[in-house]
Amino acid sequence: MIQLLRPAQAGTLESNDIMITVAPGKAATGIVLELDSLVMDQYGEAIRQTIAETVAQQGVDDLYIKAIDRGALDCTIRARLLAALARAGVIRQEAVV
Repeated sequence: MIQLLRPAQAGTLESNDIMITVAPGKAATGIVLELDSLVMDQYGEAIRQTIAETVAQQGVDDLYIKAIDRGALDCTIRARLLAALARAGVIRQEAVV
C-alpha cells in the first residue's frame, strides 16, 4: 500500500464543488473520513462510497480525509480527491488522465 507523504488540498467551497483535504493518518487507523455536506441526508452515503472507492483504487493506507461538500457531482468528487492525492505525492501514474 502507498503511504501519504504530506498534507494536501483540492477544491473550493463554491456551490456545486467540494473541498477535500488529505493528511497522513496514525499508523494502522485505516481511512478516516470526516464529511460535511449540504445534502448529507440525501447523498451522504453515496459521497462516502465514491470517496472510499477512489481511495481504494489508489491503494493508500492510514489516511485522514476531510471533505466539505457543496453539492458536487460524483465526477467532481473523484477529480478533487485525485488532485489532493496527487498533490500529497501518492497518486499512481495510470490514474492520471
